[in-house]
Amino acid sequence: MSVPTREDAWKLLNEYMSSENLIKHSLAVEAVMRHMAAKYGEDPEKWGVVGLAHDVDYEQYPDQHCTKVRDILEEHHWPEEYIRAIQSHGYSRVNDIEPQSLMEKSLFAIDELTGLVTATALVRPSKSVLDMKAKSVKKKWKDKGFSAAVDRELIADGAERLGVELGELIEDTIAGMKNVAEEIGLAGDVGTES
Repeated sequence: MSVPTREDAWKLLNEYMSSENLIKHSLAVEAVMRHMAAKYGEDPEKWGVVGLAHDVDYEQYPDQHCTKVRDILEEHHWPEEYIRAIQSHGYSRVNDIEPQSLMEKSLFAIDELTGLVTATALVRPSKSVLDMKAKSVKKKWKDKGFSAAVDRELIADGAERLGVELGELIEDTIAGMKNVAEEIGLAGDVGTES
């Protein structure tokens, strides 16, 4: 069984996904997973591949999200470690595969959070993550009407599983997303903010 590469994950993503926003979300999660791997002394390539492919079944099989992905990845001979990590990000929402490894806990914690960071960036004058601080996201976190679909309890649970403060998790998520700001449409115009 060969180790899937980023190219393998990218091909699969484009085969199963057409939504530009979902692709941007996948790129954001990949970037944050790479950042988290580096922080924890783990393999950024492996974590990035898992992050990039984490929603591969979401668009075509929304009712089987985190279930159908097993069939798709097994068909492409992906290792069990990758499949389980991807399935575990649906824990408590669509399945009972609890995140165990550091990679699984990281994916679980940052998946929803990338959405809140994105939404926060888009309402800023600069429309960018490049000049964003964690306090901006924390402010929006408290506003339950803002980006209401984001499951804040799930993110808080993820931070707790990782043993980090929410603020640190937000900082890590922003830092990871900065690396792909251009690709995910969040480079904005940093020069406009005073």
